[in-house]
Amino acid sequence: MIRVAVVGVNNIGKIHCRYYSQHPDTELVAVCDLMEDRVKEASIIYGVKAYTDLRSLLDKEEIDMVCVATGGDEKGSHHYEPVMIAIEAGKDVLVEKPISNRIEEAREMVNAANAKGVRLGCNLNHRFAPAAERGKEWINQNLLGKPMFINMRLTIDNKADFTEWFHMRALHPHSIDVMRYFYGDIKRVQAFMNKAPDRKTWSTASVNLEFANGAVGHLTGSYDMSMLHPIEWCEAAGTEGRFVLENVYECITLYPHKSSETIVMRNSIMRGMQGFNDTFRNRIERFIEQLKHNVSPSEVEGSGEEALAAQEVIEAAIRSHKSGGNVVDVG
Repeated sequence: MIRVAVVGVNNIGKIHCRYYSQHPDTELVAVCDLMEDRVKEASIIYGVKAYTDLRSLLDKEEIDMVCVATGGDEKGSHHYEPVMIAIEAGKDVLVEKPISNRIEEAREMVNAANAKGVRLGCNLNHRFAPAAERGKEWINQNLLGKPMFINMRLTIDNKADFTEWFHMRALHPHSIDVMRYFYGDIKRVQAFMNKAPDRKTWSTASVNLEFANGAVGHLTGSYDMSMLHPIEWCEAAGTEGRFVLENVYECITLYPHKSSETIVMRNSIMRGMQGFNDTFRNRIERFIEQLKHNVSPSEVEGSGEEALAAQEVIEAAIRSHKSGGNVVDVG
């Protein structure tokens, strides 16, 4: 049984709490939050102990894994301290995305986990949908051939306008990770952005990418679109075929170049995913499974290293936009 503590029990933290409390291989032992009323409410709901200090929690409770579901500026500024405390205590960690909105902190977190030999995962949940996993299988089976291009679109309606780079740092760890999941490391980027009327954040972005494997790609992202329509679309193409992934988990279609027949996998609401929140379940279950099998830190899927790599691309895109659209090396 894996004993879990959740740090940060607002909306996303409560989703984590629910899955850990229900999973047959985990025991939710304690919750932690700086806001006393919030953490007391969560402790009552899940029947666990409440703490406002993570160090005290780790001193008093027997914990195997710490889930860090805090938020902060650009959804990531509060992650660093609890992650570093948990790593120093030798605990495996699953942290919400972005791993941090500050790239120097993200690098420190990954380096600390590597030095301590603990598993550090990030909730890059879009890659843990069956449709994305099938696309990865097709790539590994060489059904696409040599990678040529990949196009990604991730657009939602988010009126929040906290900082200049809120849209890029809070949303696009997902889109960049999906693109890297399929085609690997990204070498160079070029970005152009604009703002919807009366917005502070650069709320729509167009990003060109060059991959280490020679493929090229494009990301279109926006916080200005309707949620009434599909939010995510990805097309990956090679010399032998291409696939199109629609709306995170709903459908993926393979188009072989030398055949008029296609292969389609659709999500069934009867036996498949019931909604977007199931991507959280899938991601959490995979991390738990890997802990159960005692995989090495380097084998963790959706790892801190991969989250850092996505963040490096985002920071390079920001630098490119600041420069007027110059091509910028990643990292």
